[in-house]
Order: sequence, then C-alpha cells, then structure tokens
Amino acid sequence: MPHAHETIDVWAVEGRFQHLVYSPRGGIEGLLIDTDGVSTQFVVDPLDASLADQLIALRQGQSLVVEGTESGPSPKGEAAHTVYRFERLAAIDGQEPSAPEPVASTGGRVVRFNYAKHGAANGVVLDNGDFIHTRPEGFVELGAKVGDEVRAQGPARRLAAGSGRVIDAHEVVVVPAG
Repeated sequence: MPHAHETIDVWAVEGRFQHLVYSPRGGIEGLLIDTDGVSTQFVVDPLDASLADQLIALRQGQSLVVEGTESGPSPKGEAAHTVYRFERLAAIDGQEPSAPEPVASTGGRVVRFNYAKHGAANGVVLDNGDFIHTRPEGFVELGAKVGDEVRAQGPARRLAAGSGRVIDAHEVVVVPAG
C-alpha cells in the first residue's frame, strides 16, 4: 500500500477485448485487449477475483476501458507487449460495469488457512466451505487459529471451485477455541 506522499499513475486504456489470460492452474490471471492493433495485457491480482464472473461474461470484440498501473520489468524476461496491473474495469461497451457484489455474512470453524501467491496467509477457510479473505496484514491482526469460531461480513461471491463463497472481510469476529 503506498504511503500518503507516494503517487501512482493510473492509466485508462481503451480497446477491444481479445481474450482472458489463464494461470497454469486454470484460474484467470488477466485479460488482453487490442488497442489500435497493439495487444495490451492487464494482470488481475487473485485478490481481485470478484471480477471473475464479470470477466467470464466478456465477449471477444467488446469495447472496454480498463484502468491499470504500469508493471515494472519482469525478472523473468522481456514482455511481448505492454503489461499493466489491473485496477478496475471502467466501461464495457460504453457503460459502467454492474454494481458491486452483495454484502453477506458467514460463520463457522476455521479448518485451514489460505495463502497468497507469495506464501503469506491471507485468510481462513471455514467448515462451511467459505473463504474469509483478510489480506496478509489483516490475517496477522486477526490472530485466528485452526478450530477458532469466526464470523465475518463483507462483499461476497462464489468460489471458482466448490460450493463456498469468498467474503472480502470488512468485519471479522474471532472466538478462540475453548
């Protein structure tokens, strides 16, 4: 998270949707748009998975305005095209995207932790199948342990696999296991 004195340049790029970009495990890692004959890639952080349904619904050739920040050079080599870190989908066919996910509540016992790509715990998975997403810094503050009872509230969407939901926790209560 940038400090108050830091600035981030967010670019709005208009183009036509080409296709989604997948991870080796089949998840959505981003999208490719055509900007006047030039491919432009936007990398979607897994923390932004709430966009999955919206991105899956896109059709090739749709007009998009996508906002992103420039990615620095990759240690893995030179990119074949311009790459931005996805910030938000500003317009689809000239219209603002649909409303944000509904707020939901959930609760249950922690059965395991979930981990971000870089290996830090970023939430808990409950016995009801729901994943409470807290980000790594929120996970540390939460202090939850396997077996604890957790109640959470926040925007919710279905998980890509399984019958649970991911809840981007705005409110979390932990009751330590007795």
